[in-house]
Amino acid sequence: MQQQLSEDQVTLLQGFLASVEQPGQCHRLIEEAAGRPPCPYCGCQRSHRCGQASGLQRYRCVLCRRSFNALTGTPLARLRLRDKWLHYLQCLIESIPVRSAASRVAVAKSTSFRWRHRFIAALLRAPRPQLSGIVEADETYLLESQKGSRHLDRPPRKRGGKASRRGISSELDCILVARDRNRQTCDFVTGRGPVSAGQLMKHLKPVLAPDVLLVTDAAKAYCAFAKQAGITHEAINVRAGIRARGALHIQGVNGWHSRFKTWLRRFNGVASRYLANYTGWLRVLDAAELTTPRQWLRIAVAPA
Repeated sequence: MQQQLSEDQVTLLQGFLASVEQPGQCHRLIEEAAGRPPCPYCGCQRSHRCGQASGLQRYRCVLCRRSFNALTGTPLARLRLRDKWLHYLQCLIESIPVRSAASRVAVAKSTSFRWRHRFIAALLRAPRPQLSGIVEADETYLLESQKGSRHLDRPPRKRGGKASRRGISSELDCILVARDRNRQTCDFVTGRGPVSAGQLMKHLKPVLAPDVLLVTDAAKAYCAFAKQAGITHEAINVRAGIRARGALHIQGVNGWHSRFKTWLRRFNGVASRYLANYTGWLRVLDAAELTTPRQWLRIAVAPA
């Protein structure tokens, strides 16, 4: 009589087979993607081979004489169980929560959480794209969260909760998103409260081509920023019920806001200090350019 495996047993078996079927494959991909990296301590390009450590080639810098490998100085340094990385990266591609990913890959919950943010941080080292043509910009807000913190700077509240006052206030985290018509997207967590012209100058100005047409709502901060930066600007009075003027609208960036908030619900609340990782995570998924664990790993370990 055949006994059917439970769902938990199947996920554990998948994790075990993934590590057995591809022994050393992760190491080979890391070496190929990183090439011969410069010294992470002094930047010197000259080094010589100096044995191996934990399956990776070790190098010694000619100038400062310190040793390193392809992961030294990256967010992935000192992470173990590398034979399970590719299987875990598939969990990131599928946006699987921490506990479910830990069960599938057969690692501890704390390891799953650590890997999530280390891999995402490694991916986000890549330079932000340059936005051109018609660029839409708008912000959205989430209630700030100190989830996991042992030292709250406010009274605790139940999960979810509500702000103590209506409207945009310092109790809300501001997420600024800019997106051009080629679907290139840049996102920034600017802090708490409404976005200011100074924050727009700091975050938005470096990613805009000089000849862009910036389309926003009628918030005064955007008008002041555009004038200060010398950027052509068109405002859509959304509060008056105006959604578009011909080709001018902010529906593309507002659609991104909607997708982000819907996608974020599966994680049952995220801490404000990790919010930039989650916006970057969805940006990578939304671009649909990295679709396999191998591609994610190559980008994560490539020199910044």
